[in-house]
Amino acid sequence: MSLFRRKPIHLAAGDEGHVTLKRTLTANSLIALGIGAIIGAGLFSLTGVAAAQHAGPAIAVSMLVAAIGCAFAGFCYSEFACMIPVAGSAYTYAYTTMGEWLAWIIGWDLVLEYAVGAATVSISWSAYVVSVLADFGIHIPPQFAAGPFEPVKLPDGTVLQGIVNLPAIFIIIVISLLLMIGIQESARVNSVIVVIKVAVVLVFIGLGWLYIERANYTPFLPENTGEFGKFGLSGVMAGAGTIFFAYIGFDAVSTAAQEAKNPQRDMPIGILGSLAICTILYVLFSVVLTGMVHYEQLGVAAPVAVAIDKTPFGWLKLAVKFGIIAGFTSVILVMLLGQSRVFFSMSRDGLVPKVFSDIHPKWRTPWRSNLLFCLFVIPFSGFLPISVVGHMTSIGTLFAFVIVCAGILVMRKTNPNQPRPFKTPLVPLIPVMGIIWNFAMMYSLGWDNWMRLLVWLGIGQVLFFFYGRRHSKLGRAAGPA
Repeated sequence: MSLFRRKPIHLAAGDEGHVTLKRTLTANSLIALGIGAIIGAGLFSLTGVAAAQHAGPAIAVSMLVAAIGCAFAGFCYSEFACMIPVAGSAYTYAYTTMGEWLAWIIGWDLVLEYAVGAATVSISWSAYVVSVLADFGIHIPPQFAAGPFEPVKLPDGTVLQGIVNLPAIFIIIVISLLLMIGIQESARVNSVIVVIKVAVVLVFIGLGWLYIERANYTPFLPENTGEFGKFGLSGVMAGAGTIFFAYIGFDAVSTAAQEAKNPQRDMPIGILGSLAICTILYVLFSVVLTGMVHYEQLGVAAPVAVAIDKTPFGWLKLAVKFGIIAGFTSVILVMLLGQSRVFFSMSRDGLVPKVFSDIHPKWRTPWRSNLLFCLFVIPFSGFLPISVVGHMTSIGTLFAFVIVCAGILVMRKTNPNQPRPFKTPLVPLIPVMGIIWNFAMMYSLGWDNWMRLLVWLGIGQVLFFFYGRRHSKLGRAAGPA
């Protein structure tokens, strides 16, 4: 039974005499963090692919369907973040509801989500930065912008073998240093980045609206081809599954709960507000994109570029590149922030070494944790191809969503009278729908991604039983099992 010992809410929500993280984040800062994590390359690439292969112009409906699935988890995250306003996100929530063992599993899973997510985005960031620099006549040797397992094809057809992806390593180091210096400074930088990329999205929507051809909306929902997921209603659902991953990131807002000025009020605003804003932008973006270009022409790597070619605004291509780079940068920032805050909480509980919760006396950040994770992510960014680290982020996120939704059901039974500044509506319907929806998304990711997840969790089990369980502060307080 010691595997399922739960941390009391009053301990999880308290600082337990420790030096605390600095509370500087407002509701607006949390919304910016959420938008920073959500709007990335997914919006600029997955929208076109999903429209061309699954939903046609009805991809706008797919956007809403995916947003509803995220909202199920978002309501549950908001309730927990108000009850237990500390760093750690789903790890802390699982610790108070389902016990230490499951808390370790989800905490270890979140490390995979955030680490691999940051590495994946840094590789894409590198590719776009190299492209923009080339537009200005600055050329980085291609073998130093790709890992050793990734061949690079030059314009003349020559194929080179990569050595190390230096731009990807560079951005990981810069963002890690920024997070070490302080959360307030990081939030300011993130807010500037968010303004840039949202402005790019709004410019595309505003200018693109003038070049919409209504004939491109006919038929709005193409007939199903006879294969599941190829247009029709099943195509709308398949499209939602494809672009679902463009919404990943709002959960990272909850990892900053211990640095929010008024978490009981601001956390739901940050989580649900960022999700709502991004949903509106996503729907408008998809309506304009499929109105400018017939959906059959959007199944390319850069569908936005195809749409821009329909306008006389050549400068818009460069602006979109800058918007994408800004999007990548803020995603990396929020991923590395979430990663260090999860291990910060696990360290406070004794499940991982104390070095991960050491607070810098001046910066008031877990700087050693940021430094160690920087060194951990660098090999993924510098040496692995994006095809290896891609979908691992998604399955880790969805697993966290399932645990959090289940935790609400458990918490309502075990702590029915606990004060809840924000309550998930329509319980048990919303948590149950969240579990079903997100597990269905996990199932659709394929066996290879399940295998990677199981291998990673297996490594975590070894560490838990050889270190975490023996050093657990909750276990030492309870005495021998």
